Formats: sequence, structure tokens, C-alpha cells
Amino acid sequence: MVWIMASANIQVLACGFFAQRSYKMGLEGPLVAGVSVAAAALGGRYLIQAWQAFKARPAVPRMRRFYEGGFERAMTRREAALILGVREHAVMEKIKEAHRRVMVANHPDAGGSHYLASKINEAKDVLTGKTKGSGSAF
Repeated sequence: MVWIMASANIQVLACGFFAQRSYKMGLEGPLVAGVSVAAAALGGRYLIQAWQAFKARPAVPRMRRFYEGGFERAMTRREAALILGVREHAVMEKIKEAHRRVMVANHPDAGGSHYLASKINEAKDVLTGKTKGSGSAF
């Protein structure tokens, strides 16, 4: 019976503690809400300014993966390298591999253009040194 009385006293004390605690939290509630609203407003302001700065940044030209220009009259080593996707002074094996890869994608028997196939072959010839860029059949 003593134990029951002790637990009842603890419960009463605990209820009194939480009652006092909730009274103090009652005053802190508006303060926490105000700080939360202010933080949200400042965060929103920062995000809006960051978005406007992002939109106003100068456009940076992106790297192009493929050559977008037309063909020159006499093919140069630079143009030939751009067509095959290799460096101007690439080794012979890389030139042959690139030629094969590009020709498989653009072969006339597979629906490709005869004109593009002749330009691809001319690019290989220019890079391997077989011709001096004399021009294609077209």
C-alpha cells in the first residue's frame, strides 16, 4: 500500500510538472511560430534571388559532339578529322576504326547517302595521306 501511495504522489508531481511545462510552452509557441515563418521567408527570398541569378547568367556555348557545318570545296585534314571523329594526327589504326564505324552507320547499302559515303572515304584518304584532298566524285 505504501508503494501505491508513492506512485500516486509521483503521478501528482508529474502532472504538476507537465502542467507548469505546458504553461511555459504556451508562451514559447508564438515565438517558435514567428521564428519559423521568418526563416521560411528568408529561405524563400534566397531561393528566388538564386533562381533569378541562374536565369540571368550568360549563355555558355555547349560543346557539340558532331560537326555541324557543310563541306568545303577541297577537304582539309581538319575537316577530315571532324568527319571521322578523330584527331588530325591520329594513328592509322584509329583512323581505320573510325572510318569503319562511320561507314557502317552511313553505308549506301544500309540506306545511307552516296554523297556522305564518298565524303567519308575522302576523309579517310586525306588522313592516311593517299590523296591531297582532291575532292569527291560529287
